[in-house]
Amino acid sequence: MGAATIVILDGGMGRELQRRGAPFRQPEWSALALSEAPQVVEAVHAAYIASGANVITSNSYAVVPFHIGEARFAAEGQALAALAGELAQRAVQACGKAVRVAGSLPPLFGSYRPDLFDASRASELLAPLVTGLAPHVDLWLAETQSSTVEARAIHAGLPKDGKPFWLSFTLKDEDTDEVPRLRSGEPVADAAAVAAELGVEVLLFNCSQPEVIGSAIDAARDTFERLGVKIHIGAYANAFPPQPKDATANDGLDPLREDLDPPGYLQWAADWQKRGASHLGGCCGIGPEHIAVLAQKLI
Repeated sequence: MGAATIVILDGGMGRELQRRGAPFRQPEWSALALSEAPQVVEAVHAAYIASGANVITSNSYAVVPFHIGEARFAAEGQALAALAGELAQRAVQACGKAVRVAGSLPPLFGSYRPDLFDASRASELLAPLVTGLAPHVDLWLAETQSSTVEARAIHAGLPKDGKPFWLSFTLKDEDTDEVPRLRSGEPVADAAAVAAELGVEVLLFNCSQPEVIGSAIDAARDTFERLGVKIHIGAYANAFPPQPKDATANDGLDPLREDLDPPGYLQWAADWQKRGASHLGGCCGIGPEHIAVLAQKLI
């Protein structure tokens, strides 16, 4: 994998908003700053671009009823998604660099909880996000997906606009066995086959401990080679301890691991690159200083 093929992604949004003093609380999480401190959201995007990110992700992850409530989502969901896309584009336009905006399409019913997925409501919740983001994003990123059912539902709700579809699964990182698995328990090899079927441009693994990502990259690479398809692979881990299967994103602020400082995180990212990953960044707890090290050392 040549160095020139590496695409640097951004890092986490929520922790960086909190670190910069933006309003930040449960259950709204990173969505709160969209309405109360949008200038800080734009500043975080700008910080990641300055750190070397080639792709930044819209701050639309928490724009779902799980975080902002059913009533507010019904009234403001589309407008908040549009603002998230607009703020990311503003940061790109201000920097003058060739940076792309990924439209974040989150788990619609809660992170890490494939058991909460409700197929009957998926299109209803996805539509306002897609409509709001569409004018502002260069590609679609379904992220932190816990099951292939979730991923299929989001793919089914995408517009036929020709924009690339990136898909990112979150991995089981507690009570693991020798087979890399999604949080649903599905083997990564099976999920990679689904990704190929859906025509994804990049398959990623995110919001999991770095320890479980290497074997997932191996499984995806081997699956794509077996199928004879060329799909890029990427990763952006979090800095959390293992997340139990009954975790919810609103349990409170998780502690961050001291060993995942920028040099420590770089060691993991360099290993993923060696295994064939070409799109590398960070998730919760991974900030602009981490991304700067990746951009300096991996390219």
